[in-house]
Amino acid sequence: MTSRKPLKGICGALCSPFDDSGEQLDDGRLRALIDAQIEAGVHGLVLCSGTGEFAYLRPEERRHMIELGTRHIDGRAASIAHTSATNLRDGIDLARHAADCGADALMILPPYFEGPDESGVFAFYEGIARAVDCPIVVYNIPVHSGFDVTPVLFKRLLEIDNIAYIKDSTADLMRIQELIATGGKVLNGGDPIACFSLMAGAVGCIWGAVNVMPRETVRLYELIEAGELTEALSLWRKMAPANIHFWSNAYIPTIKAATNMMGFDVGPCRQPIQPLTPAQEDSLRQVLAPLQA
Repeated sequence: MTSRKPLKGICGALCSPFDDSGEQLDDGRLRALIDAQIEAGVHGLVLCSGTGEFAYLRPEERRHMIELGTRHIDGRAASIAHTSATNLRDGIDLARHAADCGADALMILPPYFEGPDESGVFAFYEGIARAVDCPIVVYNIPVHSGFDVTPVLFKRLLEIDNIAYIKDSTADLMRIQELIATGGKVLNGGDPIACFSLMAGAVGCIWGAVNVMPRETVRLYELIEAGELTEALSLWRKMAPANIHFWSNAYIPTIKAATNMMGFDVGPCRQPIQPLTPAQEDSLRQVLAPLQA
């Protein structure tokens, strides 16, 4: 396998910056966001993530963002391309494109919307893994994909070359511990349990909140790695209100609004995602206040 950066620590599920109309990707804003994240010490960046509105991106936009993003990251952090698709042929094409662009890893959902049963999901990952020379992060978010990658299935998937990681977004600490017990490398995707999943042994997080609070998320990881758990919990108390709020509300527009509020210009969401109401913005400012104190 080509040498690629291993995944660990804080990996930001990047917002996809649009221009003020929401209809065009804004390359300048994307470069600035990548630079700000890397300057804050973030260890990896996910392009075309769920937080990044991948479902609302046009096919050519997904390819463009991966091309531009991997080029601009330029080895300064791990680059992770989200290349999910609903059929194997498209999945292989997207994965090969991202691998050719130099992505360090691919993040892939099971086929979604009336997707296959477990045997079909296994065959899907196996088919992509055989077609690319690039590590794969199995992406488990059953509330949106409609399929749950259980610890039992993940253990089977680990037998496939190129599959070593799972991003689990169930926000279930018991599930995180069960996945860790498989011997695979677990990346937490549930904002409210980020602190505790790292303490439990997750190798890192793929986390939308990193857009909003990159320095704090990196510092949290560093404290936990150093065994300074009292300080980590003190920092988490400042971070937790926002992370619980993100998870309890419409995630994408809330993260994007918070990112803009914290001084990282990512523009609006793309329609039909609606902007926050004034009341929702006020609530968001309240939970961000501890980070600005």
